[in-house]
Amino acid sequence: MALTLGIETSCDETSVAVVEDGRRILSNVIHSQVELHKEFGGVVPELAARDHLERLPQLLEMAMKIAGVNSDGIDLIAATRGPGLAGCLLVGVGVGEGLSAAWSKPLAGVNHLWGHIYAAMLARPDLEPPLLGLVVSGAHSDLVRMPEHGRFEVIGRTRDDAAGEAFDKAARMLGLGYPGGPALDRLARTGEARRQPLPKPSLPGLEYSFSGLKTALLYRLRDLGDKATEQDKADLAASFERSVVESLLEKLDTALNDHPYPEVVISGGVAANTLLRKRAAEVVGDRARLTMPPLELCTDNAAMIAAAGYFSSVFHLPGGPPGPVTVDPSLGW
Repeated sequence: MALTLGIETSCDETSVAVVEDGRRILSNVIHSQVELHKEFGGVVPELAARDHLERLPQLLEMAMKIAGVNSDGIDLIAATRGPGLAGCLLVGVGVGEGLSAAWSKPLAGVNHLWGHIYAAMLARPDLEPPLLGLVVSGAHSDLVRMPEHGRFEVIGRTRDDAAGEAFDKAARMLGLGYPGGPALDRLARTGEARRQPLPKPSLPGLEYSFSGLKTALLYRLRDLGDKATEQDKADLAASFERSVVESLLEKLDTALNDHPYPEVVISGGVAANTLLRKRAAEVVGDRARLTMPPLELCTDNAAMIAAAGYFSSVFHLPGGPPGPVTVDPSLGW
């Protein structure tokens, strides 16, 4: 039995977790900074980094207490090294380095994107590669093949905005505030997409693009002007959501036909979207086993970082111990 302490500070969630053998969560404490950034309509990097620094000691104590372990029981420390906000990443890695030195434990620097895939293995402990993954978040909309642990092949991604960013900007146009994605999801549940149809983005191959859809929403709102009712906005939210979801799943469907895999994983913050979760099951059908993590494992959390760190260590993957951890805000797959 190996216990990994995970630390996640890539953006606006501060999280510490303890995970057993990369599969079983013993604790996963998450603090959201939504209230801190709400008045600004988005994440303020400096405020986020300061809040991570203030919260981490308390969250560390809570995570260890809930897991029922002390420093002697920890075998590995894993901290997000990128991608993310530079100042925020430095806080998490810095705390990880301090704990590593104080406890004489190895430290693994973890790719945040890998973490989203490994979150599925926490939700389904028997899940193993090969698999086809769709990671959808505020900054990424990536279709990847994972033939084995630590090997990822990007086969499709967005040319412009990620799906989560598109949701946030659409929510802002509709006057829904921050965070936009969950607010748009809630409003869409009260709307009817066919009453305010919007185009479905469609590029050749497996690439995504959501900039044209945002422009279509903007023009539709301009045409409606002051005559736009609350029901109109709900219908537009439903239509925008449907266009994004169908675009995401159309490419997944094509990828699954072209590259059949026994397992499909959809993860990242946008994987919490109600319509996406419903339609994904219908699109994948019986061609593969679909795994979508529970909502608390879709958004940024330290349990997924601990899991990815554990497998990086076991399989001697890039970023795993030993060696110093280098922060890389623009880190890719």
